Amino acid sequence: MSTSPHPLDQAIQLHAQGEDLYQGRLTPAYANMVGPFGGAIAAVVLNAVLQHPQRLGEPVALTVNFAGPIADADFEIRARPARTNRSTQHWSIELIQAGETAILASAMTAERRETWSDQELACPDVAPASEVPITPVSGFTPWVDNYEMRFIDGMLTFRPADARDDSQSRLWIRDQPPRALDFLSLTALADVFFPRVFLRRQQPCPAGTVSMTLYFHAGSAELAACGTEPLLACARAQVLHNGFADQTAELWSADGRLLASSQQLVYYKA
Repeated sequence: MSTSPHPLDQAIQLHAQGEDLYQGRLTPAYANMVGPFGGAIAAVVLNAVLQHPQRLGEPVALTVNFAGPIADADFEIRARPARTNRSTQHWSIELIQAGETAILASAMTAERRETWSDQELACPDVAPASEVPITPVSGFTPWVDNYEMRFIDGMLTFRPADARDDSQSRLWIRDQPPRALDFLSLTALADVFFPRVFLRRQQPCPAGTVSMTLYFHAGSAELAACGTEPLLACARAQVLHNGFADQTAELWSADGRLLASSQQLVYYKA
């Protein structure tokens, strides 16, 4: 059995350079059409918080603003706790490359306490992953080769005849090779959806995420209990207007638990 780190862990590894400062470099395995895969960028930003010696609790929310492109080169991440309360902590994070700010991010961590809980949103009624064939996606762009995708609906074909009136996608997905679920892999998985404008029009155009917010609805033990099983990933747009489109998404465990939800704003030129 191989003992080498998982490709995701290799891509998002960081080296401490001093107080609040880390150095990293995303690997070509998570390259996108232009720059690195946004999910890997979000994961490496969160990794700086998770590695910080002053961190309190576990991630509850993460917002990543993509201020500029990231090149295939070293970068620095500055992560500092802006305020620490009794059970919550707020973080300011900046990714700097070639002297310029490329990513501005914020995060909230907290010590969750057992209390009354309920899940109002019902998990979509779909076939289990074992009954959905693997969708061939290799060759589209490098980062997709790191995932096993089983599309239920909403597959990108780039055939204009497949253009549709809605942007819903639902698929079972997991890391490839399989990797036990944690906050870092969940963060990357939250960005696996192709731009909704691609799906609506079934043709490429310049597009990229400019802002992404992710809410974590489960703790580390609950994520670990999912093991390497596929998650149900669902996404849709609410409005595409004058060059910007939103995207709302959910990631569900196989037993119907909502693990994370996200909102994105995507720039496009069509």
